[in-house]
Amino acid sequence: MQKTSSPRLLQAAGIVFGIGILAIVALFLTPLVTDGDTAPTAVYLLTMCAPLGFVLGLVYALRAGRRAR
Repeated sequence: MQKTSSPRLLQAAGIVFGIGILAIVALFLTPLVTDGDTAPTAVYLLTMCAPLGFVLGLVYALRAGRRAR
């Protein structure tokens, strides 16, 4: 039997990566909108979703690309 990786992992990776990218954009736009104030701590923490989503995407690609022997 061949175990295939679920496309749900790819969907989760895309969602987590998208959240991270939106947080990065918010991080840079917050000082422009609020006259120099910094972004809340939650935004800084959400920026870590971008590399996490990237790693999840790599895991999906590696699991989906394996050949059965």
